[in-house]
Amino acid sequence: MHLSRNLLSGKRKYLFALILLLFISVICVAFSMAGSNNFDIARREVLLRRIGHELLLQSGDSTSRVLPVKKIAENEYQIRFENDLTFQPASLVNTTRRLLAKDPLARDYIVNVLNCGNSSVAYGYAISQDKKDDIVACIGREQPRACYIINVKFKPIGINTAKNRYLLGSLPFLAFVGFIFLRSVKPRKALPDSWHTDTFTLGSVLFDAKNRKLIINGKTIDLTTTETRVLLIFALSPNETIERSRLQKEIWEDEGVIVGRSLDMFISKLRKKLEFDPNINIVVIRGKGYKLEISA
Repeated sequence: MHLSRNLLSGKRKYLFALILLLFISVICVAFSMAGSNNFDIARREVLLRRIGHELLLQSGDSTSRVLPVKKIAENEYQIRFENDLTFQPASLVNTTRRLLAKDPLARDYIVNVLNCGNSSVAYGYAISQDKKDDIVACIGREQPRACYIINVKFKPIGINTAKNRYLLGSLPFLAFVGFIFLRSVKPRKALPDSWHTDTFTLGSVLFDAKNRKLIINGKTIDLTTTETRVLLIFALSPNETIERSRLQKEIWEDEGVIVGRSLDMFISKLRKKLEFDPNINIVVIRGKGYKLEISA
């Protein structure tokens, strides 16, 4: 029981370390995504300026400027111009669709062409990743020359949502890495408290678990670590049947492979080291396990 508790405690410590590792990894990914976020915003603004540039060329203006793109909300931008212009709706639709296709986060968006004076909508349309959901009308009517503002509003599945998806998507991979780490760096079995504080009197034999020794009639016999573990389980429950499966589980579980004959070998070695006292014997309980019998 003490051995199981210590093994459980060791596993809890490594589970905590695993969780900490995953948390740190997610934080690192978040910071890296923050840098990517700034890059994607800058790239999107360049594409929007490109839209303004092509509209001016289509309007016959190759000299006036596209004013700095203005971000008016988290996912909403405005393209403004130095001079008045005219535009063909069909050309505007094709230009925005072609250029914003280079923005992997621009899946769905609405474009409204606003009159500068009163912000009324001169023309508008909606583009969707699923083309059957596009809303485009009146593409054959050329708009008169005037002061226009192109307002582009992206569906909030853009940069921030994508970042969260990348983070959530990375968690299974991080969990897999953590699982491999946990399997490859197994906790060493902690020694029970009784190994450090107690000795056991088994008939005329003194069992010093801390120093892994048997003292019989003044003679000292050394024990291996595994022999000590096996004998400790018996010493904690003398004259009681210990199931074979329990012995295998508590001694070899964390080694990854349980070899049935290994237990028999260590039992045999312990019997030889205890044979100096005829009142002590480890007997086989057929179909169940073993028992450390200590005669009065």
